[in-house]
Amino acid sequence: MTYQVLARKWRPKDFASLVGQEHVVRALTHALDGGRLHHAYLFTGTRGVGKTTLSRIFAKALNCETGVTSTPCGVCRACREIDEGRFVDYVEMDAASNRGVDEMAALLERAVYAPVDARFKVYMIDEVHMLTNHAFNAMLKTLEEPPSHVKFILATTDPQKIPVTVLSRCLQFNLKQMPAGHIVSHLEHILGEEKVPFDAQALRLLARAADGSMRDALSLTDQAIAYSANQVNEEAVRGMLGALDQSYLIRLLDALADGDGAAVLSVADEMALRSLSFSTALQDLASLLHRIAWAQFAPSSVLDEWPEAGDLRRFAEALSAEQVQLFYQIATIGRSELGLAPDEYAGFTMTLLRMLAFEPAPTGGGGGAASARAAGPAGAGGAKRAGSPGGAVPPAVWG
Repeated sequence: MTYQVLARKWRPKDFASLVGQEHVVRALTHALDGGRLHHAYLFTGTRGVGKTTLSRIFAKALNCETGVTSTPCGVCRACREIDEGRFVDYVEMDAASNRGVDEMAALLERAVYAPVDARFKVYMIDEVHMLTNHAFNAMLKTLEEPPSHVKFILATTDPQKIPVTVLSRCLQFNLKQMPAGHIVSHLEHILGEEKVPFDAQALRLLARAADGSMRDALSLTDQAIAYSANQVNEEAVRGMLGALDQSYLIRLLDALADGDGAAVLSVADEMALRSLSFSTALQDLASLLHRIAWAQFAPSSVLDEWPEAGDLRRFAEALSAEQVQLFYQIATIGRSELGLAPDEYAGFTMTLLRMLAFEPAPTGGGGGAASARAAGPAGAGGAKRAGSPGGAVPPAVWG
């Protein structure tokens, strides 16, 4: 039997199984149950968040043989044919390849005829922002006053490009990016059903790489299963994604907290030998510092099941709140300036040197690396830079 990719096999078939779009599901469910159906809907959102899936479920809800309902049966002929993509009265059109006025005129010509074998004829126009201005103008009248048997569903990743005359004729729903926690939970459920062993940390890496897209997360999971021979483990996923091993970041922060420049340089050289991405390193370092900052002010935000929970709590104690904020700002600005550096290695190591050289003002209660340096042979004066009384460095120097 032909293998079906996870993104297609596990596409939600009803509103109840749709993940992360509760606000849209609630509105559509109430509209279906109350019989208050609009003639045109616009779904907006990034790729892989459920626009096409919602369209298919809505089409089933309109044409299910049990009647218009928010809970389509999924087993009648209309529901099955819509799921299989062969229902004659549900038409999906890709506006990227059918963007002209002639294609739109042909679609509107067919729309006036009654459905062949359904309650409603549903037209789903994907990436609708790709239509030409003439095509948009051609559909305005029909979109405003369509035949009673026609429903339009428009979907786009770029609503800014849609004319306001079209927007005003549609009910607009903005689909949110999936939170990482939702993606991880969904992947755990799917891999459990597929009987594929997995590491929780590997799923967190996949969820982060998916950047809010459930389809991307499932595609990456398919790739990870193939990459690591029918399992999903952290080491294989890191290798597949080119993700940075967390141990490098932990060693870097330990060296920074101790004010140990030689140790910082040693870790940077080791990363260079392995050809790791310094941009990714600074991004991951900023992410780690963000979690440390929350561990300082909201300790309950650190969950015991996280592999890095012990290190987060340790750094929350070892570093002052001011240091964490300073390190975070240096990391984010350093990453944005990598392209201006002579090379990435120089940009990365200079960013780390800023973390060693700069310290919060004494009034901020700075400790950690600053205190360690102040206790060195140079004394308190060794931690100060010219033009920076008390060791504080004006943001303008490096911002």
